[in-house]
Amino acid sequence: MKIYINRLFILLFIVTSMPVFAEETSSEEAQGIPEMTPAQRQAMGIVSAAVGYRRLNKEIIAPGEVTVNIYRSSQVTTRIRAQIIKRYARMGDEVKAGQKLLTLSSVDMADAQSRLVVAEREWQRVKKLGRKVVSERRYVEAQVNRQQAYASVLAYGMTEAQINALLKQGDASRATGMFDLLSSQQGTVISDHFVIGQVVEPGQVLMEISDESQLWVETQINPVDVIHVKAGNPARINPGANEWLKGKVVQIHRRVDETTRTLPVRIEVDNRQDLLRPGQFVKVALQTSLSAQVIAAPTSAVTLLQGEQVVFVVHGNEISPQLVETGEVRGDWIEIKNGLKKDSEIVVKGMFLLKSLLLKSQIGDTD
Repeated sequence: MKIYINRLFILLFIVTSMPVFAEETSSEEAQGIPEMTPAQRQAMGIVSAAVGYRRLNKEIIAPGEVTVNIYRSSQVTTRIRAQIIKRYARMGDEVKAGQKLLTLSSVDMADAQSRLVVAEREWQRVKKLGRKVVSERRYVEAQVNRQQAYASVLAYGMTEAQINALLKQGDASRATGMFDLLSSQQGTVISDHFVIGQVVEPGQVLMEISDESQLWVETQINPVDVIHVKAGNPARINPGANEWLKGKVVQIHRRVDETTRTLPVRIEVDNRQDLLRPGQFVKVALQTSLSAQVIAAPTSAVTLLQGEQVVFVVHGNEISPQLVETGEVRGDWIEIKNGLKKDSEIVVKGMFLLKSLLLKSQIGDTD
């Protein structure tokens, strides 16, 4: 506190001892910063705000990597051996749930479709005759055969809507083995490793689709610190250029990494602004505990004047520098230990202009 008071006297001495201008110069100009109305400050790009109490919570800073949210992702595969005939989407495209992605052709699918068409015809004929005309055995066999054929085509990869469209046509020549793969979700195609005409095997991944509006960031922390991190805790992500994005802890792994002896923590981040990419390295700030409320100001409001930290305080139409003692910094906020009271109005934008006015005043006094 004693050091702070000494610095305050030094700053007051510097400001008040500035030589005055010539007689025609007003006393306002002599102070370096002329009086300005709110409208004049706004026109000059000077923005002010009242300071108040904030919680500057403790954080763990660690590197992290952006990954896809696997709970919002899906893979497009075929269940049978088939040849790729046509594509309808490519990497980077936005697709909707149910949208057609690929057309495939398969010998196995052609056989299954043919059996279904035959079984459907037999079942419709037997059902029309009824149980009084055909034997119970024939009736049940026709019904079961149709159900089995339908299930086979469904298991091979056709949807119920596609199967019903095939049966509605009632034409055996339509059983060509062609079928479409559809997107199971809305999202972005993030990979498509195949070429037209390629023969693919069951389970082979043809496309990956992910909803990139919600991504994950995974970071590794010391297991000892895990007791201070809980699911739901706020987190901040810095992709670069001092720009922080809000996130929250969604999962804490149960097993320590055998190589690094750290514990992975998963953070969910809103990426609707498309600022993050899977595989990107970022800085992570994990909140670990709540702090007491302190007087805090935006970091942009604190500047250096004559080597001391100051803010510019607004009193009506007057603006003057005020020496402050600062404390911890959390993101875009800095603790003000001494120098400001709650509801003090300070300049948060336009400090460079104000410093220039003071400097101009000093230069003018040397003439």
